[in-house]
Amino acid sequence: MEFDHLLADRTRVMDVNVIREILKVVSQPGMVSLAGGIPAPESFPLEIIHELTSIVIDKYGSKAFQYDPTEGFGPLRETLVDYLQLKGIKSSKEDILVASGSQGVLDAIGKILISKGDRVAVEAPTYLGALQAFTPYEPEYISLDTDNYGLIPGSLEKVLDGGGIKFIYLVPTFQNPTGRTVPLERRRKIAAIIKKYNTLLIEDDPYSSLRYRGTEIPTIKSLAPDNVVYISTLSKVFAPGLRIGFCVAPALIRKWLVIVKQGTDLHSSTFNQALAAEYICGGFLTRHLPKIIDLYRPRQEAMLAALDKYFPDNFNWSRPEGGMFIWAEGPENSDMEALYWKAVAKKVAYVPGKYFYTSRDEGIGTMRLNFTMTDEGTIDQAVSTLAEVIKKELS
Repeated sequence: MEFDHLLADRTRVMDVNVIREILKVVSQPGMVSLAGGIPAPESFPLEIIHELTSIVIDKYGSKAFQYDPTEGFGPLRETLVDYLQLKGIKSSKEDILVASGSQGVLDAIGKILISKGDRVAVEAPTYLGALQAFTPYEPEYISLDTDNYGLIPGSLEKVLDGGGIKFIYLVPTFQNPTGRTVPLERRRKIAAIIKKYNTLLIEDDPYSSLRYRGTEIPTIKSLAPDNVVYISTLSKVFAPGLRIGFCVAPALIRKWLVIVKQGTDLHSSTFNQALAAEYICGGFLTRHLPKIIDLYRPRQEAMLAALDKYFPDNFNWSRPEGGMFIWAEGPENSDMEALYWKAVAKKVAYVPGKYFYTSRDEGIGTMRLNFTMTDEGTIDQAVSTLAEVIKKELS
């Protein structure tokens, strides 16, 4: 039987996740991956999870294995109120929705807000997973200008002044893919702009806890609470396989996110949410997070040092104070997708930057580098190899 004629029209704009396809390549024996944005297995608190399992079973019994409200496991949402307060976000249990990873929230946002042709403003470049979540609903993407400090407020105001923007999507802290962070003064301007134009902003914040230097910056949600849907996750500070994401949204938006989730999966795993609740309220996250920081900080420093040591002078790269990524930009005539296959032949992989743009003729000479999955010595060797490939191919 042929099935093509059964597919919905929206499938014509859907595609595979390019990065996940790249990860199939990096699974080859001997390959050094500077590609995926994957937490290091060494960062997972396995001993703590063993202890948490006993705590959850003793404390909640069969409730941890039963159907639960779509909004999320009550004790977790109560715990998240205090967790968010530390980030300057005032909320109540009723404001919070727990999802199957932050990706679940992004898909639901697309489903409830985007009609075909709606204009959605995103950074250039932006998070590929958000584009994958939104694209099936067929928006028109409007690119916002960025520099080494992230979104340029003047670009945002110019776009909003033109009218017709359904919402803005932004990753302001240690952005994926660039690692850039929007400084406080810009955040204040962005908050003032979205309030001025009565616009909704989606603030995606998966990485802010992974800070290696500097001081924490207030969320945009804390500066414009009525205009922001704040999304975050425990994937980077607990375990991604547990799929614990959450959001704080204005009442009407949250209502529809709940309705969408009811049709998607009824609710996220009760047991996993119970583990997350005890991980936070029991103080385990507070004790374990410094170990994750101590694991990643020297890896990031090793990559930055290797880039300084080996990369050609006509390349530039970001110097984030945290997160999981470094963004490198080559000269105008460079093609990082073509160079990717040369690097793979030398057993080093990265992600070509073009995939993070809504226009495929942008970002040709850029690459995203990840440091969390590889030790310092291997990072140094891999960056050296990559630099040799670059110099040979671009000479």
